[in-house]
Amino acid sequence: MAKRITIDPITRIEGHLRIDCEIDGGKVTNAWSSGQMWRGIEVILQGRDPRDAPTFTQRICGVCTTVHALASVRAVENALQMEVPLNAQYIRNLIMAAHGVHDHIVHFYILSALDWVDITSAVKADPKKSAQLGDSLSSWSRNSYQEMKAVQDKLKAIVASGQLGIFANGYWGHPAMKLPPEVNLMAVAHYLQALEYQRKANQIVSILGAKTPHVSNLVPGGVSTAINLDSPSALNMERLYYIKTLIDEVGDFVKQVYVPDVCAVGAMYADWTKYGAGVTNYLSVPDMPMDTKGTVFSLPGGYIANADLKTFKPITSYHDDYFREGVKESIKHSWYKGDWAKHPYDEATEPNYTGFKDAGKYSWVKAPSFYDQPAQVGPLANVLCMFAAGHAPTKKYATLALDTVSKLAGAKVGPEILHSTIGRHAARAIRCAVLYDELNTQWTALMNNIAKGDLAICSKYPIKPGESRGFGFHEAPRGTLSHWVVIDSNKIKNYQCVVPSTWNAGPRNQNDAMGPYEASLVGNPMADPEKPLEAVRTVHSFDPCLACAIHLTDAQGRPLIQVKVL
Repeated sequence: MAKRITIDPITRIEGHLRIDCEIDGGKVTNAWSSGQMWRGIEVILQGRDPRDAPTFTQRICGVCTTVHALASVRAVENALQMEVPLNAQYIRNLIMAAHGVHDHIVHFYILSALDWVDITSAVKADPKKSAQLGDSLSSWSRNSYQEMKAVQDKLKAIVASGQLGIFANGYWGHPAMKLPPEVNLMAVAHYLQALEYQRKANQIVSILGAKTPHVSNLVPGGVSTAINLDSPSALNMERLYYIKTLIDEVGDFVKQVYVPDVCAVGAMYADWTKYGAGVTNYLSVPDMPMDTKGTVFSLPGGYIANADLKTFKPITSYHDDYFREGVKESIKHSWYKGDWAKHPYDEATEPNYTGFKDAGKYSWVKAPSFYDQPAQVGPLANVLCMFAAGHAPTKKYATLALDTVSKLAGAKVGPEILHSTIGRHAARAIRCAVLYDELNTQWTALMNNIAKGDLAICSKYPIKPGESRGFGFHEAPRGTLSHWVVIDSNKIKNYQCVVPSTWNAGPRNQNDAMGPYEASLVGNPMADPEKPLEAVRTVHSFDPCLACAIHLTDAQGRPLIQVKVL
């Protein structure tokens, strides 16, 4: 007999995501993804000056602030046909690459590694064997016996105290946890080291963005970061070379720790390459523009249908008709007035809460579609699209990761394993390595452009009569992000944000097709419905951050089972 469970909240970071599952025969047979908050930013923006949009949209989330600022200024620039000076493009690209590296490190180690790593098991490890394991994976200098022993001593003290703090709610000892103690200890050591290196990546964002979170230098037309190599109050040579130092330090951690760790976990949980595929239509957008008009990109993007890389169709510019015409959002199963599927330019945001109804409306999140099909976005979509486009760094790191997993698993594996729960983690690590390379590319491009005597950072903001429409996209850490704006008489008439967590966390669409979270859960094993670690693993592999998709609390409804998620 099928059993219904509710996991609420399942997010580890911002927002309130509720997942309902029906379980029969030890596996998930049906699922519902419900955003339990309402996002009202679109309503707040109506009637405001378009130049205010970046300030407001950054407040959608306390984590992904920079990405909304960028999508917002790009939407306004698109609507008003503005060009962006090269220095501004490179500075923006550096901010976004650094933010992406920071975000990916935080996601794997802090937000999802403990779905796979048993903290309490690490106290039983032999620190010498943990150090030897680390040395076999890379030349990372902090894989020493002394480091492993110090971490284990800390863990023993925490466990002995009976007060696990932030580790208190983990599913320790769960039958789905199967890493040896030595691997668990190494992973905990790297968890603690990750806190240092994500901070270094975020320092780059704060130097170039004036502060973080909520950067203050992105404006329509460019950036407000003045370049003066001799001024202590501007972007000068000292700051630029300090940024390069931070890039190098972060790169060592990404290549020698993050990528090997993900490969090791993937090889030891090889069975999880069979679960969690879900929606295999993949959408990604190009990014890191290398010209003033947004027609040349360092990172490609596009669309793949039904997991077939041969169907890849590129998205080529900020004025791409294929992308602009393909996006719709449905509210058939969302708590808004009506029952429509519309283009973002034509949407209305009118909340209408009616309670949780399995076959009716059950989420504040809308259901996006690309040419009427649900699509998965995120690092997996991004890596597959870049691989299909022939992007050399992506092919290099994807090949390295797959070869490492093959060696550790003792059997050859191919790209097909990426369509899975564990595959999303692998893709995120691959993308992180690509972004590290991109930091070096963008830093060099900025330095070379400044050396030519070009110090321009912003173009003039035009005042145009009548109505203008524009969209801005960005390949954010969680996937394709787009903002859509209608400007009339220099005021915002309509504004819509179609964000990664809307694409992935959305409910069933206008054709009742499941969203990516929902579809990925069907078929997942479930050893103990009271401790649904397996469902948590699959949803966390998407890096859910629901504040972007929704934004006010509603306390109605009681789940049949409530579980805590660390």
